[in-house]
Amino acid sequence: MTRYAFEDFTPGLTLTMGPVSVSKDEIIAFATEFDPQPFHIDEIAAKDTFVGTLIASGWHTCALNMRLFADNVLLDSTGMGAPGIEGLQWLRPVKPGDTLRSRMRVTDQRPSKSRPTIGLVQFHFEMVNQRDEPVLTQSNWVMFARRDAPAVEGAPAKDRIANTEPPIPEIKASLSTNPYLDDLVVGETMELGSFTFSPDDIIRFARQFDPQLFHLDAEAARHSLFGGLCASGWHTAGVWMKLMAAHRDRVRKDAIARGLRIARLGPSPGFTNLKWHKPVYAGDTISYRTTLTGKRNSASRPGWGIASHHNEGTNQYGEPVLAFDGAVFWERRPTD
Repeated sequence: MTRYAFEDFTPGLTLTMGPVSVSKDEIIAFATEFDPQPFHIDEIAAKDTFVGTLIASGWHTCALNMRLFADNVLLDSTGMGAPGIEGLQWLRPVKPGDTLRSRMRVTDQRPSKSRPTIGLVQFHFEMVNQRDEPVLTQSNWVMFARRDAPAVEGAPAKDRIANTEPPIPEIKASLSTNPYLDDLVVGETMELGSFTFSPDDIIRFARQFDPQLFHLDAEAARHSLFGGLCASGWHTAGVWMKLMAAHRDRVRKDAIARGLRIARLGPSPGFTNLKWHKPVYAGDTISYRTTLTGKRNSASRPGWGIASHHNEGTNQYGEPVLAFDGAVFWERRPTD
């Protein structure tokens, strides 16, 4: 019998999940694929960065929290996926050898107005390290079926054409090719490139971080709410980071070729309003873009500021699949 259904998540319910330890090799492996910034992939280079030491990608920490939630709740539940993340903060770096636990608390629940067999549960997560210091907080809703509800199946997924990955677009000539915070243009949109989600990629990520059946098993997924094998939302977001990092690397190389000194970037403090608008199915090609929405000087870090950005991903049909608002520490132009 399934342990958790919608009715079981009463506000105030708490659960501590974990522990999970994070090794240097795991930090580097995740970052090499999705977030290859120096402070995530190279111990020596990390000493000369904003943080001064090797740390895990924030997206890696999110994925680890997802795995704890899956193992302790979702895999023995009527869970049917999440529409997004309301807010997330990365409060402290996660370093090699850290041991993490996640404190889950149910903050709200409500039945679906359009589907009486389904309800929505709001969770708050706080991940802490071995010193009981918070490293991440996260709030979001998850869909669950009622305990005695009949199985819910979605419409079959559209026939998806296996697309080859489009070529990386050339860098546009703009002030962003010399990107100190002072040079960034609010309102400027940059295309980051595209990525095709293969079944193997989807399953490989899900096995490690989000092993729900609709991410692992094509046949089981066909009979789920999604109607076909689809990527974990964290996989979709991780690929945004992968292409953002590749874009920054192209900008860096372009600036060096022009004889310019490139600005350094620091970590992100978190994001808000992450929405997974539509599932990303096997064979889908997602195109990602970022728009600078604001910039300000940092009160706590002289010589640095924070750049705010809105990010989107659309599939080959022009349908939005991902959107969120983020921020990142960005070096200001030296004054001497």
